[in-house]
Amino acid sequence: MNLDFTFLSAEVVSNFVLKGLMFSVQLTLVAMVGGIVLGTALALMRLSGKSWLVMPAAAYVNTMRSIPLVMVILWFFLLIPLLLGNPLGAELSAIVTFTLFEAAYYSEIMRAGIQSVPKGQVHAGYAVGMNYPQTMQFIVLPQAFRNMLPVLLTQTIILFQDTSLVYAIGAYDLLKGFEIAGKNFNRPVETYLVAAVVYFVICFSLSMVVRRLQQRIAIIR
Repeated sequence: MNLDFTFLSAEVVSNFVLKGLMFSVQLTLVAMVGGIVLGTALALMRLSGKSWLVMPAAAYVNTMRSIPLVMVILWFFLLIPLLLGNPLGAELSAIVTFTLFEAAYYSEIMRAGIQSVPKGQVHAGYAVGMNYPQTMQFIVLPQAFRNMLPVLLTQTIILFQDTSLVYAIGAYDLLKGFEIAGKNFNRPVETYLVAAVVYFVICFSLSMVVRRLQQRIAIIR
């Protein structure tokens, strides 16, 4: 194959790639924060012991984890406008879909983190007069977040990789930026190769940060 990367320049990066990278990062951060908040609520519902909370939370988590993400993206993008009467746009649809989808995975991580906290500490919270919400807020959840922080960040790296799936609904993410650049310069193979390298560098660098963080947390414990 006759590969030619000479078309790549700072102008190409600024005009095509940076816009997509900014949306991919924005989507990752918003979906991470929203997914952790909603996932924590789902985890607490599943651990509450009350069937009217456990059953809907379990149904939501199991359903979301059983459906491919790209199908959820397409369903939300195509069906929600029919119900609301007006389209949400590719970017907003991607943000809402990723937040709702990732909440199911963050929920399982948080549930494992909460269960990793010794029950004796929960009983100690009750002994000093705390109720269930206070015990969770001040004793259990801080320790659960610390225990699960490396896993939460690893799931966030996977989330960043999955943002490339918004390509299916035409959202302008990092992969879309490379694809448009490849079409404009008639170099699709080169741009996809560079996109793969960029994704690898970003995700590998973040995984190294997570590994070092995990080692520091292990030392503290």
